[in-house]
Amino acid sequence: MSNPSLASVLALLRANARIEEQFGHSLGAVHGLALKELLLLMHLEGAPKARLSRIDLARRLHVSASTVTRMTAPLEKLGMVGRQADTRDARLAYVVLTPAGQKLVTNARATLERMAGELFKDRWSKQEIATLAALLGRLTAGLPGELA
Repeated sequence: MSNPSLASVLALLRANARIEEQFGHSLGAVHGLALKELLLLMHLEGAPKARLSRIDLARRLHVSASTVTRMTAPLEKLGMVGRQADTRDARLAYVVLTPAGQKLVTNARATLERMAGELFKDRWSKQEIATLAALLGRLTAGLPGELA
């Protein structure tokens, strides 16, 4: 392909699809979570008071607020997240990580770390992985919700 920018974007999209499929299946089998659900829990874990508004979660996950509502409903039924009203603004509600959700995110993060290590094992050196992370970090600089 003669356009390196297009080739790079297509390679990133292909890699993203592979990672989402591979990691999603494993997380579902081990923890009963979709990859996006784990990312939601990780964002809550890293937030002040382990809570974020649905709008903030939507921005961080690059989805709509209604998608966040659909994602949190089953997690709320399972006791992984809860709702918390804002004391100053009755229109605002937060999604809050519960102790059970904290335990799940801790265990699922360990699984995700193992899977990430396996993805790069025997393919790239530690320096190459660090370089990739830095380059991708430049591509996403300024976006809300850095997890790493």
